[in-house]
Amino acid sequence: MTTVDHLGLSPDEPVTPSVHPVSPIPVPAPAANAGTGTGTGTGTGEGPAAAPSRAVGGTRRLLVRLHFYAGVLVAPFLVMAALTGLAYTLTPQLDALVYADELYVDRVGAHPRPLAEQVTAARAVHPEGTVSAVLPADAADRTTRVVLDVPGLGEKQRTVYVDPYTGQAQGALTTWWGSTPLTTWLDDLHRNLHLGAFGRQYSEVAASWLWVVVGGGLVLWVLRWRNSRRVRRVLLPDLGARGRRRTMAWHGSVGVWLVVGLLFLSATGLTWSRYAGAHFSSVLDALHAHAPELDTVLPTPVVAASHAGHAMAATSTAEAGSVTGNGEAGVGEAGVTGQVDRVLTAARGAGLDGPVEIDLPAKPGAAWSVAQTDKLWPVRLSQVAVDPADGRIISRADWADYPLLAKLTKLGVAAHMGLLFGLANQLLLASLAVGLLCMIIWGYRMWWQRRPVRDERRALVGPAPARGTWRGLPRPALVIGIVLTAAAGWALPVLGVTLLAFLMFDVALGAIRRARRRGGTPA
Repeated sequence: MTTVDHLGLSPDEPVTPSVHPVSPIPVPAPAANAGTGTGTGTGTGEGPAAAPSRAVGGTRRLLVRLHFYAGVLVAPFLVMAALTGLAYTLTPQLDALVYADELYVDRVGAHPRPLAEQVTAARAVHPEGTVSAVLPADAADRTTRVVLDVPGLGEKQRTVYVDPYTGQAQGALTTWWGSTPLTTWLDDLHRNLHLGAFGRQYSEVAASWLWVVVGGGLVLWVLRWRNSRRVRRVLLPDLGARGRRRTMAWHGSVGVWLVVGLLFLSATGLTWSRYAGAHFSSVLDALHAHAPELDTVLPTPVVAASHAGHAMAATSTAEAGSVTGNGEAGVGEAGVTGQVDRVLTAARGAGLDGPVEIDLPAKPGAAWSVAQTDKLWPVRLSQVAVDPADGRIISRADWADYPLLAKLTKLGVAAHMGLLFGLANQLLLASLAVGLLCMIIWGYRMWWQRRPVRDERRALVGPAPARGTWRGLPRPALVIGIVLTAAAGWALPVLGVTLLAFLMFDVALGAIRRARRRGGTPA
């Protein structure tokens, strides 16, 4: 967060006593990386250049105002995103603690039983619905997951956990794309605060504005110390400072260390947001950069013209409906248990090692698909389509063949969720969340520290930066800034709408103050 004294002036500029009253609006302080300006506390006396150019000075004043009000706008959203994200980073450990009976076996055996027996055991205790996927145990002490599509669960599924060594079902949970109920609850909390589609606006506001606050704060902090020959002033807090200078030193220097991580979270969060994510998907469409789709259509069998050939074709069709369909014809229990081991063996023979998910087809006449699910670096995410009748591989989509943007998207999402680098990834995300919360706290503190304390002007917080800072920009810079802002608003619709709302509010507030001054009433 950036706060400045004397309506946006930096400490190196001439200061005159301010006659502007304190803003009457008790809004939250900004949350970001760095700031400009100094407080009234004592410092080291080392600071930025004494006579900045008009372009640099105008840009700095505009960034001060933008940084301040952007922080005011998104601080509550960032607090919620940081707190809920921090909770989500703990989900692997929480799942292991809460769902140990379902996720882990009591005793590791010598050899796992065939998948067919494990599916049969799951269906014996949960005959409802239809089998949609099977996930073999991905570690020696883990259970096999048999996923059922059950009417009434909507987009969720029922997952039965089976001990692969004893063939006994250990329990069942209502899952969402493989996530346990606790992980699903925390995921919804982080994405939409359990408010459905409407709640997704909060996370998109946070992601849309985070890069603006972070980028602006970084520029302001670097400008503040641009003429200092001591890099330490940029990277480390000045422990000798006092008062607001000390708070700002922590705010700015810690922000420098967090900037890359926070920009990464902003970018990856936007890729699956509601509105900006749709634009990103359109870009992938235009560049043909989506992940390759697996072709699961089975080859059409050749039908003989003889009566015997017709009979054989009819028999073959009936068998295909029992083993490959999961729609109207359905995958019968015999079809699932009779083919699942063959499909897994074929996929292993095709090079799909590690954790895999076996998905049954949604329509008759389609192949089964087997996909690697290892999102731990180096990732294994290849897929194959298998004809369950004879175990032939009919198509494949290898991770090596993914377009670069598709790879970056997959890796970015995995890192954002704390999966890509395991525990180290979780610790890094937790550090970013705690660091962001500290930035916000320091921002509030700076805002409070710069409050007027004289009796005639006493207030709870300091005044806002001066209006009209755009007038200090050279015209070419102003035109370029408007064009870039319009482009950003189009690409990130939530950013554009909220920025427009802020400008309208700011114009209205300025008109009210001018009217009060004309009427002789203090603004």
